[in-house]
Amino acid sequence: MLQTVVPPAVEDNSQPVLGGLSIGEAAAVSGLTVDALRYYEREGLTLHPLDRNSAGRRRYFERDISWIRALAMLRRTGMRIRDVRAFTELSREAGTEPERLAVLEEHRDRVIDRIAVMQLELEEIQSKIEFYRGTIPS
Repeated sequence: MLQTVVPPAVEDNSQPVLGGLSIGEAAAVSGLTVDALRYYEREGLTLHPLDRNSAGRRRYFERDISWIRALAMLRRTGMRIRDVRAFTELSREAGTEPERLAVLEEHRDRVIDRIAVMQLELEEIQSKIEFYRGTIPS
C-alpha cells in the first residue's frame, strides 16, 4: 500500500521551481513517499512524461507537483486506481472536460456516501464510549 501524508502547507507556490526538484524533494513537497512517486510514474499516472536531467534523474516541476498533489488527494479520499487512471487519460486530451467532471462527480458521491456511513459508525462508537464510562466507578 502506498503511504501518503498530508502535504505540508506551501506559503508561496507561485514561484517557479528552477531546474526542477529531485525525487526526494518532490516527495517532501508533495507529501508522498519516493516509492509512491515512482509508482505513479510506472503506472502512467503522471500527466506528462517526467523531465530528466543529464544524468537521467527525474526532475519535477510545478506542473508535476500540482498534478501529483491532486492525485494524492483523490487517493486519500478513496478514488480507485482505475478511476485515477481514467481521469489522467482524460486529462491528457483537450475537450474531455465533461467526462472529467463526471468522474469527479461520481467520486464525490462515493465520498459523501462513505461520510454518511462513517457518521453512523461514529455515533455507535460514541454510544459504546458512554456505556463504558457508565461502568467505571468515578
